[in-house]
Amino acid sequence: MTNRQSKTRKAVIIAAACSVVAGAVLTGTPAYSEGRGSRDVVQRELDGLVQDVGFPAALATYQDARGRSRDYTAGVGDLGTGARVPVDGQVRIGSNTKTFVAVTLLQLVDEGAVDLDAPIETYLPGLVHGDGVDGTLITVRQVLQHTSGVPNYTAVIDPDFFATRHQYVEPHELLDLALAQPGTPPGSAWSYSNTNYVIAGLIVQKVTGRPLAEVVTDRVIEPLRLRDTYVPDRGEEELRERHPLGYHATEPGAELRDITVLDPGWAWGAGDIVSTPSDLDAFFVALLDGDLLPPALLAEMQTTVETSPDLHGLRYGLGLFSTPLSCGGVAWGHGGSIPGYETGGGVGPDGRSVTLAVTALPAAMADPEAAWERINEAVDAVLCA
Repeated sequence: MTNRQSKTRKAVIIAAACSVVAGAVLTGTPAYSEGRGSRDVVQRELDGLVQDVGFPAALATYQDARGRSRDYTAGVGDLGTGARVPVDGQVRIGSNTKTFVAVTLLQLVDEGAVDLDAPIETYLPGLVHGDGVDGTLITVRQVLQHTSGVPNYTAVIDPDFFATRHQYVEPHELLDLALAQPGTPPGSAWSYSNTNYVIAGLIVQKVTGRPLAEVVTDRVIEPLRLRDTYVPDRGEEELRERHPLGYHATEPGAELRDITVLDPGWAWGAGDIVSTPSDLDAFFVALLDGDLLPPALLAEMQTTVETSPDLHGLRYGLGLFSTPLSCGGVAWGHGGSIPGYETGGGVGPDGRSVTLAVTALPAAMADPEAAWERINEAVDAVLCA
């Protein structure tokens, strides 16, 4: 979840860190026995992300249509020591957080506590108003769908993440940053704005009377037994369990520097969750299997709108992207960016799924556009193998 410097699929991966590092390729222990074909595709793609693109490390979990999974790694977990990449290590998952928040809010819709087509003013009276922004005209659906017209606060935050990495920001401050910019009429166009999921998080808190982190944990993380997934505590900067270091650069191709430890408060409901490839993969599989929402609301979540022509066919629902596959059909997922880590993946039409992570943003690579495309191509290659 970070500002995009050009108008490609990087607004999302599957939308918001450099010299090439050639590291040892390390693989995890297989959880089951399968044909070499599927295994080789995943490992080949991870190897390419490290050796050809220059990401320090890559991690992935692949699950076949029968629910059998395997973990993979490539590269090194620490550029300074050459330490191994921890198999299924924790990473910051960026904007995949939005799907967790969307599910939580839609559960409240199912319970009658929130009306999907009610104005957000109903739940946050007087809070969302500014130049071209009127909370009485914006619906909850439009917030989850990125058609609210509310400006993106990340457009005006300091792009030097090394300078601000330890700065804590309150959610209302993020909203203030957004509302200092002019908005556009709600429903007129799709425009990816992290502010929408700050608003969604504030609605969850207002309706439940509890902190967003607690509600997401109680309703999504714990029921799915995602043991290595958590919403960071206020001010929490370090990752709790085994993890590869995350790296960032101030401009494409510049020296990669460790940015693992940071305060993710500026991301909040738009991108602060920590997880592992296997947990994140399990979350999306469970969601698409109907384990978190009733059929009618899952259908609402998968009712998509056009994004923009330069996103190559990606469509957006309520906290979910659909991505066309080269072999036909679409993959469902989200993707996420935050300094130090990029995550992508999807659940394909035949039930296979993959979640991968790399330990720097594509924007830090010597060729950011090529790096973005390579991640997308890796997901497609695995799901179409």
